[in-house]
Amino acid sequence: MASIDPDKVLDNAWVDKSLTEILAAPVGALKGVSERDGELLQQAFGVKTVADPADLKYVRWAQALAALDAAK
Repeated sequence: MASIDPDKVLDNAWVDKSLTEILAAPVGALKGVSERDGELLQQAFGVKTVADPADLKYVRWAQALAALDAAK
């Protein structure tokens, strides 16, 4: 089972929210992603919510390439 420390990856306003609320939150709920970053992600890739990047083929490709490199 995967685990993650919400304090490390979410802005303070989202730390105590449910997983359902977090995944539906604007991508700016992620620590370090500004409102402007969120706007640019939406323009470039259609990313609106915290859950959206997980469905991006570019993210999956990069993860697969990184996994191949780690397996060397």
